Amino acid sequence: MLLSDMGADVVRVDRPGPDSGLGATDTLRRGRRSIVLDLSDSDAVSVLLDLIAKADVVLEGFRPGVAERLGIGPEECFERNPRLIYGRMTGWGQAGPWAQMAGHDINYLALTGALHALGRKGEAPAVPINLLGDFGGGSTYLVMGVLAALWESRSSGRGQVVDASVLDGALSLTTMLHGMLHAGSWRDERGVNLLDTGRPWYDVYETADGQWMTVGALESKFYTTFAELLGLPDEFRRRPRPDRWGELRTSIAERFRTRTRDEWTDVFAGTDSCVAPVLSLTEAAEHPHLSERNAFVDVAGVKQPAPAPRFDRTPGAVQRPPARLGEHTREVLLEWGVSAPDDIVQEEPVRPADVETAVTA
Repeated sequence: MLLSDMGADVVRVDRPGPDSGLGATDTLRRGRRSIVLDLSDSDAVSVLLDLIAKADVVLEGFRPGVAERLGIGPEECFERNPRLIYGRMTGWGQAGPWAQMAGHDINYLALTGALHALGRKGEAPAVPINLLGDFGGGSTYLVMGVLAALWESRSSGRGQVVDASVLDGALSLTTMLHGMLHAGSWRDERGVNLLDTGRPWYDVYETADGQWMTVGALESKFYTTFAELLGLPDEFRRRPRPDRWGELRTSIAERFRTRTRDEWTDVFAGTDSCVAPVLSLTEAAEHPHLSERNAFVDVAGVKQPAPAPRFDRTPGAVQRPPARLGEHTREVLLEWGVSAPDDIVQEEPVRPADVETAVTA
């Protein structure tokens, strides 16, 4: 999705089967075309290799060794296309005692120490959906690696493998914490540090209407503005000693409970207080700041985040709504100049109307 949003012509190779039936709501599949190939068929593998011969990048997300077993590993692909960038994504990495184990975002975060650091003192680790591992440590690092390899290939004329894993990327994201841990400015426990709710001025607080406000007044000058606008007692207009942080936290919480979230938002708007409301996904799409920045786009009737980052000369764009399974098989093969036996080309995608029967069966 990210590469497509930035202008790449991305073709997704799907396995045969029913369409998800999600249609335009399957937003992660936006922007690329879908072809169906049964890679257990040697003819289909030959077709895929013909496509790879014309590609700049191939991405695969199999368990280690599966691509090689299918005949589409790096060696076979480089024989057909020496300039190819071969991007690999796994959970645990290509090698190691856990490489062949199944896993998900939460498991990879657990092994890196990142999950241990998330949450409040005395409570269980907080689960950050799958944003930190799958998307932050996983796909973002894969895209970064692919783009760097493409840049290098311009001078060397050679391709290479980009070996990305959710484990490696998530671990990389903890680099700052390891430095602070070594320096003694971070304790290896939850909820007692600068950025994990261990400070009263870096936390979330409930408002009168049961909503929440975030406070991130780390610097003294921002804390001063925050304390003044919140109406803290004079004794807390400057940060107190650590032995009074409990009192300060209570005072901040009591003040926030005197007004609604929207009322407090108005109080802090336009100031250097580092305070912002906690919005739901639905509310975020309607916020005036995001609206003015056109941070959301409508694709086939589904509102969703716009492409990021932004370019001033070659702006990103959602190229097309999510494709039905195999919707573009013949189109892509014809456009890329690749021939295929008729018996391996899915003539018509399995449409959403057919999915319920297929799933039930």
